[in-house]
Amino acid sequence: MDGFAADGRLLSGGPCLVGVLNLTPDSFSDGGRFADVTAAVDCGVAMVQAGAHWIDIGGESTRPGARAVDAGEEIARVVPVVVALTKALAGRALLSVDTYKASTARAALDAGANVVNDVSGGRLDPDILAVAAAFGAPVVLGHMRGTPLTMMDGAGFKDVVPEVIAELQACVAAAKGAGCRHVWADPGIGFGKGLHENLALLRNLSAVRRAVAVPLMVGVSRKRFLGELTGQPVGARGYATAAALAMAVQSGVNALRVHDIAPARDVVTIVQAVHGARLGQ
Repeated sequence: MDGFAADGRLLSGGPCLVGVLNLTPDSFSDGGRFADVTAAVDCGVAMVQAGAHWIDIGGESTRPGARAVDAGEEIARVVPVVVALTKALAGRALLSVDTYKASTARAALDAGANVVNDVSGGRLDPDILAVAAAFGAPVVLGHMRGTPLTMMDGAGFKDVVPEVIAELQACVAAAKGAGCRHVWADPGIGFGKGLHENLALLRNLSAVRRAVAVPLMVGVSRKRFLGELTGQPVGARGYATAAALAMAVQSGVNALRVHDIAPARDVVTIVQAVHGARLGQ
């Protein structure tokens, strides 16, 4: 895996590409496309062939307004794909489980996943931090207030950038206190934030990265705020996504969570060619 140790620690500056693999019927962008294990595995392999460094596998939609899924159902969706992709990829990429439930994280890690990606930052089920620590798995801590069902209900930011920084710092401290050795953060663009809050975070990613002081993952791919700005539906937000990704790369982020790997790879290539070693400083 270029640039990464087996436990997910960064060996180089990145950014790495994280391919989104939703196994849900109701995700905002690709719900229902990969409910079949074979289709999901084929997609994961294709993303790695296109340049993905890891695949983020989710069995519950975390789009705004999404209702929670029972852990048993989430595990039934995720584990067979993790098992099959672990075999198919044979170590060529990391596999993360996109969940905020400790039981789902444990089952996925047992099945071969390497990383836990928790959009709640360990707040909805704090036991997930102990699970990641027990496996020695890197954990990505996302910023979100409330749950996916409630997060858009009056989050009430006064100044979104310092508030997100402070709350992520608390999540990072909790994860390290639970014994997690490799901690990442995600400012949660689109998670309980309006248009102007999302833009403020995108504009200040460098400050967020420096203040939180752990590797930063960012997900802007196809998100609603891009549609608000351009008027484009989900399937036509490729150019808007590329523009937002370019800003994230310029800000020195360590990972980009995306649906379309090849265009994201090209964005990284061009921005790095222009800015070179200055990225991330």
